[in-house]
Amino acid sequence: MKAVVYEEYAPDDDYKKILRVKDIDEPKPRADEVIFTVKAAALNYNDIWGMRGQPVPVPLPHVSGSDAAGDVTAVGEDVKDIKIGDRVVSHSNMSCRICSACTDGREFDCIKRTIWGFQTGPNWGAFQESTHLPEVNVSRIPEGVSYEHAAAASMTILTSWHMLVGRARIRPGQTVLIMGGGSGVGSFGIQIAKLYNCDVIATASPDKLDKCKELGADYAVDHRKEDWHKEVRAITKEIAKRKGEAPGIDVSFDHIGQTHWNKQLTLLKYGATLVSCGATTGYDAKTDLRHIFFKGTNILGSTQGTKAELDQALYWMGQGKIKAAIDSTYSFGQAAEAHAKMLSGKGLFGKILMKPEGA
Repeated sequence: MKAVVYEEYAPDDDYKKILRVKDIDEPKPRADEVIFTVKAAALNYNDIWGMRGQPVPVPLPHVSGSDAAGDVTAVGEDVKDIKIGDRVVSHSNMSCRICSACTDGREFDCIKRTIWGFQTGPNWGAFQESTHLPEVNVSRIPEGVSYEHAAAASMTILTSWHMLVGRARIRPGQTVLIMGGGSGVGSFGIQIAKLYNCDVIATASPDKLDKCKELGADYAVDHRKEDWHKEVRAITKEIAKRKGEAPGIDVSFDHIGQTHWNKQLTLLKYGATLVSCGATTGYDAKTDLRHIFFKGTNILGSTQGTKAELDQALYWMGQGKIKAAIDSTYSFGQAAEAHAKMLSGKGLFGKILMKPEGA
């Protein structure tokens, strides 16, 4: 079968030099695994890290991709629930399932945790015509949700749901700031916050502001402006006047990091929460501690989530309350072009998908 394979790293981001569509062996299911054809797969930034060989040297030869959706074609002898013919999507957080963290419902804190398609291999990921995963690492796709939308959601909707619902404990009526609303996690963050009937302020580059509003954001602010936080502060005053409460942000949803960190802290109400899943602009963020201790601020880290959380989020997709934002779709043969677009980020809104030829 065909797969997008690389056998060396590209620290210079020259993807054309290393990415090749090659024949690899078709997978056979282990006792606890399912095999499924890949109808659609989505790109994530860990695909870039893998090709760079940093911060983790991934196994070579490597098939990347952590989000895949398709049809089950075979199951192992110990598989209990998933059946041949089921439409499934990957849950890429692979944990041991037996340690104290896993049995406490915190599989994302498992010290043996790996991300499928990033740390797994050789030749084991989403960018192949057929792939395999343990039964516990696939979820059924709800009726009415396409393979494309399921693949575009898999990792990012889980990350966003865990940030807002699992970690920040979002409540109806709060004022929520979604940083980087044009990204995959940001686009889901907007919709999850609106699902909870919150007032949502999204930030994005100028070309993405209207699209953030189309997803449900009540306000959209250009975060490339030096004084973007002043505009957000003015909006919170409008909201506070309407609600009869103190101005400010209840929950700030962050994955931008260094460049916007401290300004987010200035916007928070007393007892508010900032939840972070990444640091796109850098990790060495300046923090004015007065905004932490004096205001009783909650700073929460977040990564991945549980399979139960993925199923919860997929349920709302099936109800039509949340949808995936898809930017573009490429074939396996266009893998280098697809990854270059993700890296540049120019004009990008939502997820980039790849499909096998003829899928």
